[in-house]
Formats: sequence, structure tokens, C-alpha cells
Amino acid sequence: MGLRRFDRKFGADLLRELPERPAVYLFKDEAGEVLYAGKAKNIRRRLSNYRNASRRKAHRKMRTVVREAHSLEVRLQDSEEAALLLENELIRSLRPRYNVDGAYDFLYPAIGVGRAGDRLVLCFTSQPDAFADLELGWHGTFRPRHRAREAFDALVGLLGRIGHLEPRSRLPEAPRLRGSRLVAVRRVPAPLRTEVERYLGGGSDALLARLFTELLERAGARQDAEEVQEGLRILQAFHRDDVLRLHEALRAIGRQPGFVPQGERDALFIQARAAGAP
Repeated sequence: MGLRRFDRKFGADLLRELPERPAVYLFKDEAGEVLYAGKAKNIRRRLSNYRNASRRKAHRKMRTVVREAHSLEVRLQDSEEAALLLENELIRSLRPRYNVDGAYDFLYPAIGVGRAGDRLVLCFTSQPDAFADLELGWHGTFRPRHRAREAFDALVGLLGRIGHLEPRSRLPEAPRLRGSRLVAVRRVPAPLRTEVERYLGGGSDALLARLFTELLERAGARQDAEEVQEGLRILQAFHRDDVLRLHEALRAIGRQPGFVPQGERDALFIQARAAGAP
């Protein structure tokens, strides 16, 4: 049934006429809106998978897209990298119904660092522009979201053991956005504030050693040694797997270290992989 539907909708000769080349393909509804955008190293082979999709659970999305689609557009590309970049651009600009990865800005959070008087201000959000009045320095954007949030919470938890977390009523004025978190910490030593910025920017992980040294002097942290060690472990893994990875991707394509907006992140990693970055 799936095979007959594919042939009936898109043409029985479609696959035979397609070359074995990289391409982007767009399944569209009756109004011409894109339902799904995908890329293929070999477009003939990729679309044959849709044509021959079985009733297995793994093929459910393919069957659904073919059933809902009214037409199919194929855009041939010169390379797999070009196909990846075009797919990413189309997903982010069109937000097709059946695409998830790359379509939603909330999956790409940033971490902001700044100061308000003697307070260290930290912000976790996927909408950094909404906090522009705080004049924070932004780092990221990161992905996956849950790992960035886990690292942010670990950092706030450890800094809260060294300084004093401000109550919500004393935070700088800022919008309250779902999925965002704004904190301020008093009495954080100035060298530690500098290390937080270097850590998030990929310059150094010396923050971990400094946190460890500071926490050793606090009885509460020594009593909760297991929790403290877990926080340090999370920060170490985040720096290795996320912060440095972003830093290395920028270096691979000749860009200076710095903030990468949401709309540029996926393209950055596509270009970095093409340049030979791991």
C-alpha cells in the first residue's frame, strides 16, 4: 500500500529518473506548505526508503509523511555539505511540521554572565535578546538543552556555597520567561568571576580548580562532599563536551572565539565537520 501510494502521488518513474547525487527533498501539502525537509547523500537511495517503507515502527514517520504529502520537490546539490547547509536553512526558516531538530529555538540555550554592582549575574535562556538591558556577555549557543541547563544549575549551586544567592525580589529587573533562569550571587571573589567567564568562553577550565579550593574552606561543602563532587563532575564534562567543542568548531573554520547565535549554530558544525573537525 505504501509503495502504491508513493508511486501514485509522486510518479512511478521518479526514482528511475533521479541521479545518485546529494540533494535536499521537500514533501509538501496540498497548499504547497513544506511538511518535511530532508537531505540525502544519495537522493535516489534515500527516496527509495520512503517508497518501500514497511509497517515497522521505525518507518512510521516515513509512512506518515508520504500519506500527508501532496507533492515532492527535489533540489540537487553539488556536495553533501551543501545539502546539509540547505536543509538546515530550510528547517529553521520554514519550520516544517514533521521536522523537530533545528526547528525550535528553545533547543539552543545561551548562558549570560555579567555584574550588577558587587553581584555576579548569571542567566540561562534561549532568548538572550530579551535580557539585553542587563548587558550580559553571552556564551553558546549550546545543545543539547538539558546538558546546558544541568551545567548552569551545577554552577549556580556551587557558587551559592561560596557566595550568597539573592532572593528573587532583589534580582535585576528582567522579563520572566518560561524556560529561562536569572540568578545573582553576592560576595563571589573577583578572580572567581573572571574564571567563570573564561570557562564558558572556552579559554580555560581553571574555574574547576578554583571552585574546589574555595569550597574546601567551607564546612557545609565538606559535609556535602558527594554533592559538590557531582557538581564539579558535571561542569568538567560540560566544558569538555560542549564548551570546547563549540570553541574547536569556530577555530576549524577560521572564526574567532565568541558567541554563536541560534541561527548559525548548526551551520557552524556542518562547516566544521567538512573542514575536518571531529
